Amino acid sequence: MMTDTILELAGVDVYYGSMQVLYDIHIQVNRGELICLLGGNAAGKSTVLKTILGSCRPKAGAVTLNGRRIDGMPIKRIIAAGVSIVPENRRIFPRLTVLENLELGAYLRSDKQQIKIDIERMLALFPRLRERLTQPGITLSGGEQQMLAMARALLAQPDVLLMDEPSMGLSPLLVEQQFELIRQINQQGATVFMVEQNAHMALSIADRGYVLQTGAIVLADTAANLLKNPDMQEAYLGGECEAPAL
Repeated sequence: MMTDTILELAGVDVYYGSMQVLYDIHIQVNRGELICLLGGNAAGKSTVLKTILGSCRPKAGAVTLNGRRIDGMPIKRIIAAGVSIVPENRRIFPRLTVLENLELGAYLRSDKQQIKIDIERMLALFPRLRERLTQPGITLSGGEQQMLAMARALLAQPDVLLMDEPSMGLSPLLVEQQFELIRQINQQGATVFMVEQNAHMALSIADRGYVLQTGAIVLADTAANLLKNPDMQEAYLGGECEAPAL
């Protein structure tokens, strides 16, 4: 049965071996929302994404997509069920052309005519990609590769689009441009769940946010309220350092 809740993590505990890294995680993403998951270094943000995608399996709790449990499913089935990701550091196929990268985003689809229409829509949204359609992905700038990764993920027609640190490695100007594109994608109907360390930028476009600290959710509120929250301002809005996350 379809509900307004597309993605939900309910009471999720995750371990790496004998070490617990996520504690009783509760996250809800509703249709059409843009949700951000914030946190400092090694807070467990990437582990949350891995748990949604099935590469980490919870020891307790459940992950559901459109009301159906997906924890325990193989990664391929989770993607086919309606989850797509723009991974950290883009991870485009460097030797393939821009067009070939886009076509791979729709590899699970069989509606060839609609795929052509959707590729054209992506090129309208990201006009820089049209200019580079026949170039290998490796020749694109970091910002252009991020655009390609977003377009490729959207071509899967996901129910929820996961984004892992979309600002990583980009200049401040490009970060602003990327977040404006993410906002546009959401306004056009995409449901987005974004993991990000740049709290200011993420909250400026998000509907709601969750704050993760040492594997546990410590704050959850509307983006506007989190921006005004004194604890949030002291801990996360004064600038964060970059380091690998769990």
